[in-house]
Amino acid sequence: MSGVPGMTGPPGADETDAERRRRRARFLRELAEARELRDRVQPRRAKAARLRHAMRMRTFRW
Repeated sequence: MSGVPGMTGPPGADETDAERRRRRARFLRELAEARELRDRVQPRRAKAARLRHAMRMRTFRW
């Protein structure tokens, strides 16, 4: 068994696509919420991360 709460068996055992999508959506919501909180409490680091991301996007070749 994995250390993930709510998991009772091996991954993929009796898990429907809907359950997996619901769990993934909840995880992504919590991840976004954690990023927003980090950005609020560390504005300088968040600004630097935005600038680095913008630079990566400008130099990316399609």
